[in-house]
Amino acid sequence: MATEPISEAPDEGAASTEPAHVDPRNRLAAIRTDLANERTLLAYVRTALMLVGTGGMLIKFFGNDSRLLMTGYASLGVGASVLWLGIIQFRRAAARVRHHVRR
Repeated sequence: MATEPISEAPDEGAASTEPAHVDPRNRLAAIRTDLANERTLLAYVRTALMLVGTGGMLIKFFGNDSRLLMTGYASLGVGASVLWLGIIQFRRAAARVRHHVRR
């Protein structure tokens, strides 16, 4: 009479990357949230590009008027700030989604 070896139970302290059972509705909600987050980042990028483009145009074509020159440089700065804020917001939202999916 042959006996099969008894397999050991997995270590309860071992870290797993995925929960044993993830509700499909929660997974789909996380995917929708990720896609919405990406659309929001694209809106930030589009706005930043518009501001930087406007600033560049003001500097290049109306550089002889000091008010328009300053407005152009301000537009460049605001565009860079919008892009930076969009990236920060995107990363924070992505981290929140990852945190809630792992629960």
